[in-house]
Amino acid sequence: MRRFITTLVLAAVPIAALAADQWPQWRGPRSIAVSAETGLPTRWSATENVAWTAPLAGLGVSSPIVWGDRAFVTSQAGRSPLNPGSHPTLAGGRDVPAEMERPLGGARGAVSSEIFFVVEAFRHADGERLWERRVRADGSLTGVHEKHNLASATPATDGERVYASFGTGQVLALAAGDGGVVWQRHLGRDYGAFDIQWGAGSSPTLHDGQLILLCDNPTASYVVALDARTGETRWKVDRGTGRSAYSSPIVVSGPRGPELIVNSSERIDAYDPRTGEFLWHTDQPTRFAVPTPVFADGILYLSRGYRSGPYMAIRLGGRGDISKSHVAWRVGSGAPYISSILHYDGLIYMANDGGIATAVDAKTGERIWQQRLGGLFAASPVAADGKVYLWSETGETVVIRAGRAFELVARNDIGRRIVASPAISGGRIFIRTDGHLIAVGGQPVAEVSPRAARTRSVNTEKPRARRCS
Repeated sequence: MRRFITTLVLAAVPIAALAADQWPQWRGPRSIAVSAETGLPTRWSATENVAWTAPLAGLGVSSPIVWGDRAFVTSQAGRSPLNPGSHPTLAGGRDVPAEMERPLGGARGAVSSEIFFVVEAFRHADGERLWERRVRADGSLTGVHEKHNLASATPATDGERVYASFGTGQVLALAAGDGGVVWQRHLGRDYGAFDIQWGAGSSPTLHDGQLILLCDNPTASYVVALDARTGETRWKVDRGTGRSAYSSPIVVSGPRGPELIVNSSERIDAYDPRTGEFLWHTDQPTRFAVPTPVFADGILYLSRGYRSGPYMAIRLGGRGDISKSHVAWRVGSGAPYISSILHYDGLIYMANDGGIATAVDAKTGERIWQQRLGGLFAASPVAADGKVYLWSETGETVVIRAGRAFELVARNDIGRRIVASPAISGGRIFIRTDGHLIAVGGQPVAEVSPRAARTRSVNTEKPRARRCS
């Protein structure tokens, strides 16, 4: 009877409330980068209001995710080759101090003879590493930009399994409890090399038992949906050649059913996530499509990426070319190069590589305010409890009051390079730097020493799994 009553009580709790403390994928619940939590920290430093700091087994710029009592993060152990020639910077020719833009790990290093991709699980309460899974990089290693590597995609979880993808096309599904391999795929071998310039960065998304991945590469561009339980292909849509995308796909609820939204170099496309059927397209080509769309109040908001690119609002439900029928408004320039935009309480917020923050009316696209903050914003902003958090690569977080007038709440310097976007869960903000995971807020614990972390890790180079094809 007690179990029956508990079941009834849980059934009466809204799903949103049950999932309030989870941050299961890139940009959190529904990929909107908005948390329902209150009382989050607004002030911290490298030594103040930090609950714990844990070293990672490798380097990377993927974002952490959180489910239940643990946080998950990916990294790369060992250095892969860099693209030859000069590497474009966010500063875009501006005269900025050298410390504002640094290579991953602080400096360029020699290419490693062995490279491993790593997934780690840390305890929410104290940062203890619960398990580590590593797999050897297999196949062609695409040259990357000096500011990231082949572990740039953020993992996703459904609470039972953790799904991680890497820049060779390797995909892992791991048991969330102990890190055991449930299944693995190598999309680079199955469907074509991952040869996108500067290395892959698109993160997977979960929808209705499917793991959906956008794999736009010059020699083979496609979207694929894998069965989340088995790794088998449910559907695959070929998108031709010559495309590139660093943006992550998202699934949103349209008036005629769910829509899978893809931001790529050629244009913006939408598919039916249940079958892969093409639905609509809009906009013009862009050189580097990095930002991920966001969905709010029935409208899709997105920027196209590259330097001072366009941003727009789109009504869903269209078919074919919707450029004249479903684009509610479009601003031709001013959006960030890399960072995704944020919708919060009727306003669009964004911070760009020029160190400028902007608030825009979501209904009209009209600029409300603009403020020069300094810094370089590659991480995407998040919002919670009436505040917007903006993360500069310099290690500083700018906290502002959400609203139609600019109000600075705090500037917090953590003293480490930040390119990854944060996660929010259980009253804490999880910040991923190049080589550390930091929990801000709550009762301080301690910095987990590298030696202690190693003794708690599990050497799992040889997976116990079957390969799906």
